[in-house]
Amino acid sequence: MAAVDDLQFEEFGDAATSAANPGTTTIHIEGPGESPTHQPGLSRGSGGEEDDELLGNDDSDKTELLAGQKKSSPFWTFEYYQTFFDVDTYQVFDRIKGSLLPIPGKNFVRLYIRSNPDLYGPFWICATLVFAIAISGNLSNFLIHLGEKTYHYVPEFRKVSIAATIIYAYAWLVPLALWGFLMWRNSKVMNIVSYSFLEIVCVYGYSLFIYIPTAVLWIIPQKAVRWILVMIALGISGSVLAMTFWPAVREDNRRIALATIGTIVLLHTLLSVGCLAYFFDAPEMDHLPTTTVAPNQTVATAK
Repeated sequence: MAAVDDLQFEEFGDAATSAANPGTTTIHIEGPGESPTHQPGLSRGSGGEEDDELLGNDDSDKTELLAGQKKSSPFWTFEYYQTFFDVDTYQVFDRIKGSLLPIPGKNFVRLYIRSNPDLYGPFWICATLVFAIAISGNLSNFLIHLGEKTYHYVPEFRKVSIAATIIYAYAWLVPLALWGFLMWRNSKVMNIVSYSFLEIVCVYGYSLFIYIPTAVLWIIPQKAVRWILVMIALGISGSVLAMTFWPAVREDNRRIALATIGTIVLLHTLLSVGCLAYFFDAPEMDHLPTTTVAPNQTVATAK
């Protein structure tokens, strides 16, 4: 009986101590005949998963944390630049599909780019677009004047260098200017969403993919068809840029935010319209008729 009284007294003392100090942890040793008890606050059921969803602790956030923990090599080493091309085919195709099918309310950077931004896709998309514009422009010029006796086709290789200058300058200088502007505005107004320079280059590079099939279809010698195609391509790629960069400026002044998005869309429009006007609708002067002298014509010489 004394042992039972001592055990009851110890349990009573533990309960009193727990009531007095709610923050303390009490260790309870169960007897052989007692069934284990579970604390209700330690179990993680569906309620914990709902909290993770509300807090945004999804797989993309875990991927971002893991990507941030990667060791970065010095910029003068080959390994530093190799990381920018460390992407598989599935990721590239998935990002191309995302640029062709923009989803309203979904952030392109967060959904496709942030886990592993790359330069592989943007580089080869720009290179393919350069040759698509140059070759299609030459073929378009050939088909327009096909059948004219006075026309002599000469391949214009200079269009390759001109197209490369325009496309790569747009794909690098515009993102650089936009990144600098966003950094400057973030120093004045704290925005929730921010992008790195590599992420902005990645967005611009993948947004240009729609112009590759568009440039091939520009071979059709109908101006109405060409302008319809350019409007479709501009609507798809422009919406990707607008929906991606609007969250980065919406916390700013309303006029500045709208002016920023308007400038982004305007520059994109100038690129598409400029390429169509220069490479496909430019007048050619090398097929003008030349004057010929008849065989029986005599030329009088002055004495």
